[in-house]
Amino acid sequence: MSFKHLFSRSLHAAPGRLHLAAHSHHLWPDASFAGQVECWEDAARLADAKWDRITGEVWREAQAHVADELGSGMADAIVFAANTHDFLIRLAAACPRRDSARLRVLISDGEFHSARRQFARWEEDGWLHVERVAAEGDGFSERFLAAARASEADMILVSQLLFGTGRLFERAGELAELARPEGPWVVIDGYHSFMALERPLGPAAAAGAFYLAGGYKYAMAGEGMGLMHCPPGFGPRPPITGWFAEFEDLTLPPGTVGYAKDAMRFMGATFDPSALYRFNAIRRMQAEHGLTTGAISEHVAALQAELVEAVLATPLGEAELLNPLRSEAHARFLAFRSPRAAEWQRQLAARGCVTDVRGDVLRVGLGLYHDLEDIGAFARLAANLG
Repeated sequence: MSFKHLFSRSLHAAPGRLHLAAHSHHLWPDASFAGQVECWEDAARLADAKWDRITGEVWREAQAHVADELGSGMADAIVFAANTHDFLIRLAAACPRRDSARLRVLISDGEFHSARRQFARWEEDGWLHVERVAAEGDGFSERFLAAARASEADMILVSQLLFGTGRLFERAGELAELARPEGPWVVIDGYHSFMALERPLGPAAAAGAFYLAGGYKYAMAGEGMGLMHCPPGFGPRPPITGWFAEFEDLTLPPGTVGYAKDAMRFMGATFDPSALYRFNAIRRMQAEHGLTTGAISEHVAALQAELVEAVLATPLGEAELLNPLRSEAHARFLAFRSPRAAEWQRQLAARGCVTDVRGDVLRVGLGLYHDLEDIGAFARLAANLG
């Protein structure tokens, strides 16, 4: 079955392009255009009063959608920002620490750039101490959980789906059991799992773990919508704070630094709400067509199986598939390791096919806007790789 009609604007904008990077920059569905227009029209119609609608109806709808996706059942524990890097800074500042001079953090060595780069830079200045668990190799989930249990880290952060290899960290629930309001804090990076895996958090893990994600990937809503699930009781007074964090009570006496009791305590200041409008419009579109995360994952999984089979006789078939297809949950991209990965990516790009490369790994990402014709087209291109 094909769902290309739901992406007609993006596909028709570049008809000669074969976009196989849904894991990187997901094409926007037509519903997102309607959401963007709704945002503009609200601004024109309501002017200053638009914020009543944004922080009310629009915000609550988006919170409910996210909580439903996470399986947490805690809509008021969701807060939004421009990106997840913003939340990393707020979490690092708020996290309790044993040593007042530095924060101790446990991560994998396969984290996405926002955490990898920021933590490495803070480490240079000496106020952050980082322990790293190797992401490569067998038994990563078990090794990371064991390291977390043995560690004296103040913050434990791990990607639920590793962005380089597409491998899954399978012990998020057990990791969350280690979390305490006084430390350690557990942070799950859902960069590649939000709206790619069904209910990736769940109520038990939601009670103790922070969860970071965004609209840029599988939520299909584009940039500008970082999101965080904030477990109750953790960080009641974040030191990096904007005036929206006390938006529910602007009658406090002058000089008082008040905080909301729910996830709004981690809010910043004035923001661009258009991504929330796009996200809500997309979720309505999904509901109309019965496109749950599970249904989309089934669609993608079938295409992934076809692609793996189709490229066996091509040069790509000689590469190591780092995340082979099995019966359990799988990333929305295939990670092919080869010393020729970067050259393959350049050759494909020259022929109008968008993939991406991370070191020696070529990543091919499929989504709702792909069908069997796309798999055939890619196989023909792969057959001519040098």
